[in-house]
Amino acid sequence: MATVVRYFGGVKLGAGGLVRAYTDSVAQALLKAEKIPIIKQRFLICSAPYAMEGMVRREIEMAGATLNNVRHADSVQFEFNLPDSAASALITRLNEAGNGRILWINPDDE
Repeated sequence: MATVVRYFGGVKLGAGGLVRAYTDSVAQALLKAEKIPIIKQRFLICSAPYAMEGMVRREIEMAGATLNNVRHADSVQFEFNLPDSAASALITRLNEAGNGRILWINPDDE
């Protein structure tokens, strides 16, 4: 969305002139604007034994994930976000390193 404010200075531009003036203003602003890529994220929840907490934390960090929450109960539950393109590789690494001891929880079940 863009907003252009024009103060009337006594010169009537007409419909075509206004369209050109507004279009040029928005185009100039977009050229100078910082571009931020949109990266699809995936929210994951897993549970691991206490002995594996350090390993899971390291893998999450190395994958470039953002750790949102950690709960300590009978096991350690991790909630994190990461780029969707990196999610499958992280899940595979954790499953292999955990030898079946890491449980994945569907976020909809929470």
